[in-house]
Amino acid sequence: MSPSAAREAERASLSFHDILSDDGTHLRAWTNDPDGTIDGPTVVLCNGLGTNPHLWPALLRPDCGVRVVSWYHRGVGGSERPRDPSHVRIEHFVEDGLSVMDHFDLDRAVLMGWSMGVNTMFELAYRNPERVRGLFAVCGVPGDTFATMLGPLHLPHPVARAITVNVCRAGKYLGWALTPVARRIPVGRRTIALLSHSGFMLPVADPEAAAAGVAEFLTTPVDWYARLALGTSEHARVSLRSVNVPARFVAATYDVLAGARDMATASVRMADADYFEFPNTHFLPLERPDEVHELLLDFLGQVD
Repeated sequence: MSPSAAREAERASLSFHDILSDDGTHLRAWTNDPDGTIDGPTVVLCNGLGTNPHLWPALLRPDCGVRVVSWYHRGVGGSERPRDPSHVRIEHFVEDGLSVMDHFDLDRAVLMGWSMGVNTMFELAYRNPERVRGLFAVCGVPGDTFATMLGPLHLPHPVARAITVNVCRAGKYLGWALTPVARRIPVGRRTIALLSHSGFMLPVADPEAAAAGVAEFLTTPVDWYARLALGTSEHARVSLRSVNVPARFVAATYDVLAGARDMATASVRMADADYFEFPNTHFLPLERPDEVHELLLDFLGQVD
């Protein structure tokens, strides 16, 4: 199946909603339960920065047993760019998440985060604890993410932060030249195979789903993605003393975008949290979809 055919097949299991965030930004929200037939708990997915539903193949299966609601980040996948371009920080994503919850009539829910979405869900839990029942973190830390990047290289946090923030700054100013190149990349099985042997990503369980997700990800202009990343880089560590709900951290040993060691120490600082680590990369939802999904279902059972 081609990436475009895979996207169409997965989109058939999705429904999309236009919602309005607090600052007037129109967002494109989505759910994997278009017919209201999924018999299972509801999870609010705070997705990875600029990513899309196709990077979560286990959640798009008809028998996944979990109703998921989520949204595309500002300026991505049909969501509007904010009138004020500075409104792309974690606090604005928290407002978006609450707007999504209100739209789907969710007073309180388990939050699941991936990558920078972990920052969003922890900040939401810190600011609005009455809306959160539990936190399921995949390859992400509760704040100051850029300092934890390049973890396998064991760099000091200030050095890692300086390198990664400056890469984003370069992307912001060179995006006009990089975007046309990125959009011309033919994304298929061969591209995914190449990525899967780069060390940045390991072999994935479903190459078609991965190709569909990567192809859609590359439609976002590089300069806008860099702006989003720089906005989130300002998010400081969340005080975990004030977050008193069950939590589960699922980390990857070779993750260069969210340090596994920092996830482990965050889990220790919480009263009711556990920690799992796989010998994988940042793309756990693609590399080990079944294992991550089993951990999610087990966590939801414990929260219930």
